[in-house]
This record gives sequence, C-alpha cells and structure tokens, in this order.
Amino acid sequence: MNRVLILLLMIVSVFVFGQQDPQFSQNMFNKLANNPAYAGSEGGISTSILHRSQWIGFGEDGSAAASTQNFSVDGAVPFLNGGLGLNIVSDNIGGYKNLGLQASYAFRTEIGTGQLGMGVSVGMFQSGLNGGFLEPAQEGDPVIPTGDVQGSALDFGTGVYYNNQDVYIGFSSAHLTEPEINWSNGQVYNMSRHYFLIAGYTYDLNSTLLIHPSIYLKSDGSTSQLDINTSVIYNETMWGGVSYRLDEGLIFLTGWNVNEDLKLGLAYDVVLNEIRNNTLELMLGYNFKIKYKKPVSKYKNPRFL
Repeated sequence: MNRVLILLLMIVSVFVFGQQDPQFSQNMFNKLANNPAYAGSEGGISTSILHRSQWIGFGEDGSAAASTQNFSVDGAVPFLNGGLGLNIVSDNIGGYKNLGLQASYAFRTEIGTGQLGMGVSVGMFQSGLNGGFLEPAQEGDPVIPTGDVQGSALDFGTGVYYNNQDVYIGFSSAHLTEPEINWSNGQVYNMSRHYFLIAGYTYDLNSTLLIHPSIYLKSDGSTSQLDINTSVIYNETMWGGVSYRLDEGLIFLTGWNVNEDLKLGLAYDVVLNEIRNNTLELMLGYNFKIKYKKPVSKYKNPRFL
C-alpha cells in the first residue's frame, strides 16, 4: 500500500469519524479561532496570522499532508460594552478544501481585578472536495465525486473567557447547530459540534524570567485532543517552551517580541506515533494601540499570552 493511499484513508477517517476543525500548536496566540468571547480582551486591536504545514514530506512529492492558514483580528469597542472580532481559517487536506469565516461579538464585564467575556459568533463554513484527487478501488463508485463539489452553510459558536494580568481560562463551542452542508452533487457533509477548553497562568520566577504553563483541550464529544505546555519567557521579550500532545508527540516552541506590538513565533511538532512526519507552524502577531478618552479600566491585560 503506497503512501498516497494511506493518506487518503487517513483523510476519510478524519472527516467521517474524527474532529473536523484544524489544530494549532501555538493556540495561545490565536484564541479567537476557537472562542468568540476573547474578542476585545486585549484592550486595543490585535491581529494574528498563522501558517501550518502538517506532516511535511507525507506525500510522494514531498509536500505536507495538510496546509492551514488562520487570520484573526479583534478589538475593544467601548460603546458596545465589549469587543468585535473576525476569524478566517483555510484548511486544505489532500483533495479537501475547507473555509471558515466567523464574525464575533463579546460582552465584557469587570470581575475583581479581571474581566469576563461572554461571546457569540456567526459566519459561514464552506466545504469542498476534488474528486479527481481520489483513486477509487472500484471505477464508477457513486460515493466518490468525479469532479469538484462544494457547498456551504451558516455556522454559529459561543464561549466564555476570563482573564486578568496572570491568568486566563476559557470554554467555548463551535458548530453549535451541527450544520449539514449539501454538496453540489447531492451528498451531505455533516459537521460535528466541537468543544474547547483553554487555560494558562504566568508566574514570576525572578525579575527577568517568567514561566507560563497552559493547557488546550479540544473534543467533538467522541474523540479528544489535549496539549500540555510550559514556556519560559525572558525579560518579556523572548520565549521558548515545549508541549506534549496526547497520543501524538512533542512540540517545541520559540518566539520573540520584536517590540511592544510585534511578535514572531515558531512551533515544530515532532510526531512520535506511526505517522512519523513532523509539522512546522509560523506565527506573526501585531497589536495596534488605541487611546480612549475614558479612564483606563481597573483590570490588567495579560502580560504575555
């Protein structure tokens, strides 16, 4: 059995039985991708761009098995008592092409020295398949499209997110209504409801070193994936860390705050299961500061993540 056939079998298993949302190793930098309640939590306007090449060299041509791009932007909107956000995810896996676009609103309220956000998102999820990419075992199989098929459906999400200077925790759900996407050939692509839990804490080791443990849990109700991370931050400028992804392997992370607004990040997944092909992920983030006439709120923004 060649590697292309193995890839196709894995794609089918992922889309029919497994989690459908893409994974990110630098999940602490793109919280809006999974939780609309994060919108506006940084106080200004925050942007993030991520590119992920998963399982590099898996295909016979040396390409990655999956390529994913994520762009997000969110900002505080005081007259709406919260924040607005936009998240776009493009995910290409073999012959599959998925595009998700979500607009978010989060209502924010102060709790002690922190803030609580309650958010909702509404948008569109588009799914498509190039049937010519597949190599059926039996010619004329009616289940396999002969050309490009696609469809789209409305998509909703919700979440809660709390943060102060040292701690953040959030719980959210995507694809609330479990939409059915009707492909142009009459077949139906079913979306499963997903759940996400994120949490992190920043602790001062001394005047120049911070340690930041965090977790990221994703589940569709039948299967789950857990990342456990610890990062060390030097002088709030450079960081390095390692994550353990359950049943998959280790993730090494590093990054640099170029200045107060611009940050760069890199993650390299070392896959230890039977796949044995590693993954590279790049991140670029930029924050735009906005000055408001009203007094600064008493809560403090997270120092790092």
